[in-house]
Amino acid sequence: MFHRNTLYGKLALVFSASLIVIGLLYLGLASQLTEHYLRVTEQQFNRDLAYNLVQDQHLVSGDTINQNALKKTFQRYMTINPSIEIYLLDADGTILAYSADPGVVKRNRVDLTPIQQFLAGETFVLGDDPRSHEQRKSFSVTPLPSATQPESYLYVVLRGEMYDSIEQLYRDSWLLRLSAWLLGVSLLCGLLAGLWGFALLTRRLRQLTRTLDSFRRSGFREHAAYRGRGLQGDEIDQLGATFDQMANHIQNLLQELSTRDELRRELVSHVSHDLRTPLTCLHGYLETLKLKCDRLTPQQQQLYLDAALGHSRRLGRLVSELFELAKLDAGAVKPQIEPFAPAELLHDVAQKFNPRAHDDGITLHIDCPAATPFAAADIGLVERVLENLLGNALHHTPKGGRVDLRLQQDKGYLAVSVSDTGSGIPATDLPYIFERFYRGTTSGDSGQHLGLGLAIAKRIVELHNCALSVVSTPGSGTCFRFQLPVWRTPEAT
Repeated sequence: MFHRNTLYGKLALVFSASLIVIGLLYLGLASQLTEHYLRVTEQQFNRDLAYNLVQDQHLVSGDTINQNALKKTFQRYMTINPSIEIYLLDADGTILAYSADPGVVKRNRVDLTPIQQFLAGETFVLGDDPRSHEQRKSFSVTPLPSATQPESYLYVVLRGEMYDSIEQLYRDSWLLRLSAWLLGVSLLCGLLAGLWGFALLTRRLRQLTRTLDSFRRSGFREHAAYRGRGLQGDEIDQLGATFDQMANHIQNLLQELSTRDELRRELVSHVSHDLRTPLTCLHGYLETLKLKCDRLTPQQQQLYLDAALGHSRRLGRLVSELFELAKLDAGAVKPQIEPFAPAELLHDVAQKFNPRAHDDGITLHIDCPAATPFAAADIGLVERVLENLLGNALHHTPKGGRVDLRLQQDKGYLAVSVSDTGSGIPATDLPYIFERFYRGTTSGDSGQHLGLGLAIAKRIVELHNCALSVVSTPGSGTCFRFQLPVWRTPEAT
């Protein structure tokens, strides 16, 4: 689990380094603060030490300094309390006498500014250490012979050189080791607690990583849902929920690609078959004309040419339908919505098919109300739907049959239906008749199919946010029905 390249490993390393740095900074800061606190406390506790020495040892007689008493005081306190150092300063801060062995005092003069600040009542002031050119220490001071007539100062350093030596010795040995142990134990406890917390936090990330890796190794086809609180949880739960959505989307895309690939193979197969038949017939008639041109009568030649022309037209129509359906599937066709009179469109389309219906002995009937509102659709695309449905109805209606075009108003829509009295469609074929190149059980061997015309019609109707439905009874006929929105003027909306 602990590896520097993992998130847990990186968090652990950063956390450990941060703890060490913070611990060292804390130790140094605590040491400085403790030192400062001790100095302030010591100075406040011994603030009147110099004055008390003057009073207790009778260092002043009248208005003069008792030199004998001062000398005895220096000697006595060098033995009794070696932690303090006593100095006699003149009015300019020059050192006149001190309680120390000869040669240890390195300064000849002490700065009077801290002394004046101390006498003015400041809480904490550090003064010069006569035994060092760099150090400054806490002190106590009193003017001599009196505060009103300061001729000199009794300057007492509270933590002398001997005190510092002993303190440094213990600090370097016992106190330093104790601090190091306490710091080490604290850091270790904090590190263990942090690592345990990181392990809990990254456990769900590791689970999510295993789920992702399993999904990848399955070829993005098998997905085990991440167990979390979904989008209502924290960032990890939200990440898991997002992954589930992404995985489902990828699976759907793969399934769609697989379906499209299967449809593509079927399309190639069907296109090859449907193109091969007219091409073979066209080639056969042309080859016959070439080989037997001198032996065929003009009537026979005309017959072969008409047949070849018919197959050529059928081939062109099939290719045109393929391109049209491809454009519809690719979304390249955008309906241009405009108002138009649907009854007029039905009459125009019926007029085109009247000669064919008459030649086939089929009655073509139109049923439209006297007054119908305008439809809101692409008139060119709707005309294509009607042509496909009407052509399909005439093709499957026998001689003496009937084809009806009807227009009705239905709950804010205009319902258009095309019905015939043809052979009908078996119930087993109904779910598939809108699939391209589908051949029903009644297609026979003529090579005709319900395929592209109905597929194109269905796609165009869907572009208008409507649906194309079918009802059929074998032996009685078929009825195709779709709806068109009613045109609404801006005032009406």
